[in-house]
Amino acid sequence: MVKYPKLSMWDFGHCDRKRCTGVKLQRANLVGELRLRQKWGGVVLSPFGKKALSPADRTLILRRGIAVVDCSWARLSEVSPRDCPGRQARLLPFLVAANPVNYGKPSKLSCAEALAAALHITGFRSQAEDLLGRFNWGTAFWSINARLLRQYARCNSSKEVVAVQCKYLNITLPPPAEEGEEEGE
Repeated sequence: MVKYPKLSMWDFGHCDRKRCTGVKLQRANLVGELRLRQKWGGVVLSPFGKKALSPADRTLILRRGIAVVDCSWARLSEVSPRDCPGRQARLLPFLVAANPVNYGKPSKLSCAEALAAALHITGFRSQAEDLLGRFNWGTAFWSINARLLRQYARCNSSKEVVAVQCKYLNITLPPPAEEGEEEGE
């Protein structure tokens, strides 16, 4: 049996429970449930994050785990960061969904895809493969995203992950403001 870091999720009840990957992982006792507004001390995979997930998050994940926000992408405006609190909110870098609901859509990952990607990027590859192996489309996710996932996993920091993402997407970001500087100064 594969040993996982602690995995949890806040469930907003937006999904069809028969097709929800987060619910399936809960039934398999791989993912615990968090009540809305319940604090999480580990990494939070959240659309409200300000920093990209990177291999540098591995130690925190080993100690505290990963939590994911289970909500519909179409109803994201109904979700508040206060409902899924944690100090270590992280954004996943650019990846393409392979789940049947959002197949081929950039960044519209299911809970299972998000958790597996986070595990892979932070060096828990066997856990990531085991987790997505529970879905018949899991191998498609690895095929579609293999190159990017390998590159993200070789990074040392969030900034490096963002640089890989930007290079892949062929975009240039302005340099970040220095610590303590306000915009417009």
